[in-house]
Amino acid sequence: MTYAEYIERKSQLGGEHGFSPVWEPEFLFDFQHSLVEWALRKGRAAIFADCGLGKTPMQLVWAENVARKTGKPVLIVTPLAVSYQTITEGAKFGIEVRRSDDGTVRPGINVTNYERLHHFNPADFAGTVCDESSAIKSFHGVRREEVTTFMLKQEYRLLCTATAAPNDYIELGTSSEALGELNRTDMLDRFFKNDDGTSLHSRQKWIGQSPGRKQIGWRFKGHAEDAFWRWVSSWARAIRRPSDAGPGFDDEGFVLPPLIENEYIVSARQLRQGMLFEVDAIGLAEQREEMRRTTAERCEKVAALVNGTGAPAVVWCHLNDEGNLLESLIPDSVQVAGSDSDEHKERSFVGFSAGQTRVLITKPKIGGFGLNWQHCAHMTFFPSHSYEQYYQAVRRSWRFGQTRPVVVDVVTTAGGHDIMQSLRRKSDQADDMFSRLVQHMNNAVRITDRRQSTITEEVPSWL
Repeated sequence: MTYAEYIERKSQLGGEHGFSPVWEPEFLFDFQHSLVEWALRKGRAAIFADCGLGKTPMQLVWAENVARKTGKPVLIVTPLAVSYQTITEGAKFGIEVRRSDDGTVRPGINVTNYERLHHFNPADFAGTVCDESSAIKSFHGVRREEVTTFMLKQEYRLLCTATAAPNDYIELGTSSEALGELNRTDMLDRFFKNDDGTSLHSRQKWIGQSPGRKQIGWRFKGHAEDAFWRWVSSWARAIRRPSDAGPGFDDEGFVLPPLIENEYIVSARQLRQGMLFEVDAIGLAEQREEMRRTTAERCEKVAALVNGTGAPAVVWCHLNDEGNLLESLIPDSVQVAGSDSDEHKERSFVGFSAGQTRVLITKPKIGGFGLNWQHCAHMTFFPSHSYEQYYQAVRRSWRFGQTRPVVVDVVTTAGGHDIMQSLRRKSDQADDMFSRLVQHMNNAVRITDRRQSTITEEVPSWL
């Protein structure tokens, strides 16, 4: 490969390639129509919509428009088992969606899982939809590299997720790069500055730093915040409710039921090694040790909460030992573990969605994204420091369209109680960030709309 060929292979396709919709179905809500039309006119766009706002039908209509406009296939990439839901949703709306696991491409809309993306040739498709695109937000993740490389030369791209940047604004850089906008390094250099006043250590910020070295944080440059949000709003829209899409849309029919969070603190039967009495865990290492030491106690409490209720429940865990013990303590349960085959995982998720399984045991990183379990209104959770995992796991059931109060039983220890407090702080920060994101985007959109408006000039009668 020559150097010129290497650069061409790494370069993004430039320019605008959007078009006016060629098909506008009646089943979309008015705010969904508005978002799909905007995304099609952009050609390459992101829709950051909360759970239950209809990302799947919006993706399907966007993909169908691209397929009809270009005459070429479109690929939708989803988390594991979500492809089945996408096909089901398509059938409900009269849109044919074909699943492919081995790289076979059929006319129209094709759907596959992120785990199987490597089987496909991007040149076979006019465009790609990334469902739950937060899967690519890691700056140095293998999946981010794979997805971004797959879409480099495609004219049409759509990213959809409810958690575009759950921890920090600068996580939006991965979405920007996947759409062919600024790459993450250029975004940091243009809008942000770090504590060292340089961009030389930006990579160390994400990989991790040696012990004792000061953590490098990023903050907006002076007067760059408004410019940053105007830039983001040029390729993304964010909504938590229909009214966020503009003043002309109301929230009727999109009201969440109550969320009831119960916290249960269990005590260890065995003291920490070398201790005469129980001492609260301090710091991450001690918290992890306490969690492993109380595996039996926490699992027994979860089993007591879900056994005998007769109602569907999701039991979230983080360790293999937890999942195996829970499966033995809950007779009518099915566990989905990381070592299971993709076929078993998907079959188990589909079975739970269909009501064939009463209790599902799995980890948030396996089943916490994209799946719709509105038939279930009860779940248990062992807390971790990942706010995104907790938020996404809860929103599998607590989403628009759920008609019953959703109960989340958090089972933890005295040391884990601090983890829950940390999650609540992160939740408040994420809510504040999303509110500001929506506000800045709406302000930028109004400014753009005013600039693009056409006023007919009135000529005085005496001229």
